[in-house]
Amino acid sequence: MNAHSQLFAGGFSALTERLAGEGGDVWAVHDRACQRFDAGEEVYLLSVGDPDLATPPRVVQAGIDALHKGRTHYAPGRGERSLRETIAGIESRASGKLCDPDEVVIFPGATNAIYSVLACLVDPGDEVVVAEPMYIGYEGIFRALNISKVGFALDAGAGFAFRLQAVKAAITPRTRVVMINTPGNPAGNMIGEDDLRELAAFCLERNIWLLCDEVYSMITFDAPHVSLRRAARQLDNVVLIDGLSKSHAMTGWRLGWTVSSQAVADRLLDFTSSTIFGCCQFVQDAAAFALTNDEEYIQGVREEYRVRRDYVCQRVADIPGLRCEVPPAGMFVMIDVSEIAADGSAFAEQLLEAVGVSVLPGIGFGDNCRNHVRVSLAQPINILRPAFDRIARFVQARGQAGVHEGGANV
Repeated sequence: MNAHSQLFAGGFSALTERLAGEGGDVWAVHDRACQRFDAGEEVYLLSVGDPDLATPPRVVQAGIDALHKGRTHYAPGRGERSLRETIAGIESRASGKLCDPDEVVIFPGATNAIYSVLACLVDPGDEVVVAEPMYIGYEGIFRALNISKVGFALDAGAGFAFRLQAVKAAITPRTRVVMINTPGNPAGNMIGEDDLRELAAFCLERNIWLLCDEVYSMITFDAPHVSLRRAARQLDNVVLIDGLSKSHAMTGWRLGWTVSSQAVADRLLDFTSSTIFGCCQFVQDAAAFALTNDEEYIQGVREEYRVRRDYVCQRVADIPGLRCEVPPAGMFVMIDVSEIAADGSAFAEQLLEAVGVSVLPGIGFGDNCRNHVRVSLAQPINILRPAFDRIARFVQARGQAGVHEGGANV
């Protein structure tokens, strides 16, 4: 560093201060596991939600074909008409309510879509009421926009079930948005149609926006997903988020979208025109192809995750001291470690240290997951099997050593 640079003290924005170190503690175990894995150690990573499945080859080819056709230029701010028409058709059929293509806006990923929606609906200091456990990525968005988060707990004792009274009790005069996620990450919980309908009406009466993250809508096992758009009788205050990252194993393609009223879509267009200035043409072409040629692929994805879910839940049931509910959707299993550990963070730390298996501490998803860890199903059975062999040995060794007493010493 030279003398001139040492004198510079320009400083950083308050936003960067809010984001500094955001989520570091939550990802600490995972980050150390990745370092060990990269160094050649035999470490099992059950802590990340990036699907191991490949993007469908035909979708990849559709993207390549689009590149060869010169689809590498600016796209319309709302998104390519062909993709928006495809999504609008899907939404119209699924909800029984007509969706206009201009009510769809395309974003580079669902996370960016959520950020953009909240930027257009909420001012700094306003409250967003959100279900917990919640997707870890929401926290960074709230901090970036200086939003006050008010959490309401899903019922951990009943498979993280949604309780309408809990969200009603959390709403205050400062609430601008209620944010829900169904199927949920991390718990795989699904909100029923009657609850969705009543919540939408409750929020509409109070001039509160209702934002629903439905990114896992295609990964359900025992019952089909019910969209908020289908359940709600009126849609003026309803905004949906969806994308292809998890359902089509397209995390790196960065493609998500919103479905809302025309008024919201117009505001989102103004915002995206000043920020992202459109999404890649060839990615949108591949996405449109994926959504119109995916029935067999999605059935296969569901079945693969079902097999993994059932395997993990059975292994957990066979390990004394661990408990889990069988999630009806999604690609994660939440494991309750309260019988054998001080909390999920202690369990995750010592599990990695002792046997080289990485799981995510539940506290990052909300206080009601403090005694849980999240296990990802984004690994095949031939990885899950030896990983759970190690977990079983770890738990058994702790029990034999008598190091645990009342959840305090693991």
